[in-house]
Amino acid sequence: MLVTLIRISFCRRQINLQLIRICNPDAWTSGFFNPQHPFTTIEIEPIYKIRQRNNTMGLKNKISTGHIYFLTMTVVNWIDVFTRPVYKNILIDSLKYNQENKGLVLYSWCLMTNHLHLIAEADEKTNLSGILRDFKKFTSKAIVNEIIENPHESRKHWMLDEFEFVGRNNPKIKNYKFWQDGNEAKEIVRVEFLEQKLNYIHQNPVKSEVVNNAEDYRYSSAIDYAGGKGLLDIILV
Repeated sequence: MLVTLIRISFCRRQINLQLIRICNPDAWTSGFFNPQHPFTTIEIEPIYKIRQRNNTMGLKNKISTGHIYFLTMTVVNWIDVFTRPVYKNILIDSLKYNQENKGLVLYSWCLMTNHLHLIAEADEKTNLSGILRDFKKFTSKAIVNEIIENPHESRKHWMLDEFEFVGRNNPKIKNYKFWQDGNEAKEIVRVEFLEQKLNYIHQNPVKSEVVNNAEDYRYSSAIDYAGGKGLLDIILV
């Protein structure tokens, strides 16, 4: 029998979470764990390994040329960066640039506080995987720089601390890691799957109780599907 205990201690910039697997329930006495029990084994997993695992979302999901994908790009540790318009606008402007200059084709999108959903493909002259790579690289640097230079950002030190911590054990990261690895790419091959993802994307702000109606949310394509005009050009499906 396997008993799992999660112990959390709040200690800034330290290994502050350990996942302990206790492989013998008899190690518990009167509701308290007895580490001296002879048949008890303990496996401890440091927080940086847990964070590394949680920040590699959809890394193995490959993107092929000539297909439409449902995509999710998430900020490391699900940090709510996109609560300020200045950071949202960086993302929107970059998506516009990629549409106008890189061949990005959007069918649907929604930006939430810590992640971005897209239904997208690339035109026949470009590669979606390369577009997303460059998009994440540019927005990562631009948003982090804005956080650093923004004198009104009250969460500055906490967010930069998190970005630095996550990137610390990654040799590819020089200073800060903003996006999780991968894009959770799911190829859309059936109409039913497309309709389900369209509804899922547009209902995100409603389920989060940001708005009552999906088309009232500024940072999504729901308004386009309701007959209006949103912030980005969309091909309706």
